[in-house]
Amino acid sequence: MYLRSVSIEREEELDKRQYPFSIPVIRSLTSLNFSSNVTFFVGENGSGKSTLLEAIAYRCGFNTAGGGRSNAYEVDASGSALGSHIRLSWLPKITNGFFLRAETFYSFASHIDSMPESLPYYGGVSLHKQSHGEAFLSLFKHRFGKKAIYLLDEPEAALSPARQLALMRIMHDLEQEAQFIVATHSPILLGYPDAQIFDFDSAPVKEIRYEDTLHYIVTRRFLDNRDRVLKELFADDDDEDED
Repeated sequence: MYLRSVSIEREEELDKRQYPFSIPVIRSLTSLNFSSNVTFFVGENGSGKSTLLEAIAYRCGFNTAGGGRSNAYEVDASGSALGSHIRLSWLPKITNGFFLRAETFYSFASHIDSMPESLPYYGGVSLHKQSHGEAFLSLFKHRFGKKAIYLLDEPEAALSPARQLALMRIMHDLEQEAQFIVATHSPILLGYPDAQIFDFDSAPVKEIRYEDTLHYIVTRRFLDNRDRVLKELFADDDDEDED
C-alpha cells in the first residue's frame, strides 16, 4: 500500500455553500485512512465519491480527464475543484498509476490514437476499434502493472457482470504490489475480498461492511423477491388502472 491517507485543508474564508463544499460529505470530511490495497467509495449519485477521487488524481499528477502523468490533453469540465484543498500522505510515495474516468473515456481513446507509438501499451489495437467493454478490459490488462496506484471512477459503466469479474481477477493479480481506489455502484465489485469500503451516503464518511451497503441490500432484495419488488414499484400504476 502506498497512499496511506487523504486529508482536507480548509481556509476560514471558504464558502460552504459553493461546490465542492456544498456536498455534505465533503463539508464534513477531515481525513480518510487507507488500510487495504483495495478500497471502494460507495454512495448515491452526487454523494461526493467521484469528487474526492478526482481530487486524489489531481494530487497524484494524473490527468483529471483520465490517464496518467504523461497523458496531456484537455476535456471540458474535467478539472478538480477539490484538488487544491487536499493533502496526500504516502509511504512510500509513487508517481506511477492511472486515473480511469468512465465518462471521458472516449476522449482518452482519441488521445491515445493521436500517439500511435503508445498503442502497444493498450493491446496494440485502437481503443475505438473495440467495444466499450473490450476497450476497458484492454486498458486494464495491458496498461496496468505493479508498483502503481489506480484510481477507477465507475469502471463498471462499460462492463458486463462477467467482465466485472474479469476486472476483479486483474485486481487480484496486481494487489500485492499495486493499490486500487474505486468509486463504484457495482455490488459485484464491492464484493472483492477484504476490501475497505467507505460509505459516502453517511456524513461524515464511515467504513461499512459489504453486506450493509445499500447496493448489496437492494440487489439481493430484488433477486430474492423480484415479483414483490416490482409489484411495490409499480403499485401506483395499478391504482391508476383501477380508477
